[in-house]
Amino acid sequence: MSPSNHTDNANRGYIIPIGGAEEKLHNPEILDRFVEICGGKSARIAIIPTASELEDTGRNYEKLFRKLGIKHAKVLQMLTREDCHQSEFTDYIEKSDGVFMTGGNQLRLSTTLGGTPVAQIIRRRNASGLHVAGTSAGAAFMPEHMIAGGDEGCTPTPAMVTLAPGLGLTNNFIIDQHFRQRDRIGRLLTALAYNPFAIGIGLDEDTAAFIRPGDDFEVVGSGGITVIDPTTLSYSSMDRARRGDPVSLIDVKLHILIAGGRFEIKSRKATAE
Repeated sequence: MSPSNHTDNANRGYIIPIGGAEEKLHNPEILDRFVEICGGKSARIAIIPTASELEDTGRNYEKLFRKLGIKHAKVLQMLTREDCHQSEFTDYIEKSDGVFMTGGNQLRLSTTLGGTPVAQIIRRRNASGLHVAGTSAGAAFMPEHMIAGGDEGCTPTPAMVTLAPGLGLTNNFIIDQHFRQRDRIGRLLTALAYNPFAIGIGLDEDTAAFIRPGDDFEVVGSGGITVIDPTTLSYSSMDRARRGDPVSLIDVKLHILIAGGRFEIKSRKATAE
């Protein structure tokens, strides 16, 4: 599933991956910012809980958005691929200002939504202004190359990550979530060793990247984002490593950004604020 043809369009909506466990009650900074970008209290937000196996996940987010002042927040309960062909869902997304994908299992998102009219309309509408946020599994699903699973640890190995096609909102990033909390730097490095074109974004919990049109982003939240830039990679042993072997990567650049930090995709420049 390739990204939309209009990812550099100045009219594209924000892409907002969240590392999971975002603050929902006392100071929901990330969700407040998402609501603001979508247009405030008058915004229409579609909630997609497909990644979750819990029946109340979507309703809980619907109640949360209503507490934040949103009158038009609706759960789109899509459990099967057949559901993703229903006009009531595509019509609601067509009229929405924002889409929010919950956490759970990103493979439930990719195998249920992938290639359906719902996935197609999210991509098309994002290219023309729809803002798309996702937490945890919803964040991992956003780019063209999705981390579907993998192992914890610091040192990359060939079998440390499983990759699958994602939604395709951008091909400039590979996204991982619960990053510091679950020690996932090794699997993100492994994913980038397989695809050194992309920039790695490792999202701590309660932390989001607000990715603007053009794919520059700002950090919002209480944690950090680990940015791994393989642009200057001069050596990789991935091509000769066996399944359990450690992989050598030389001249990979790494940044740790906290709230207010920014990263520019064209210049590959990181700034603290």
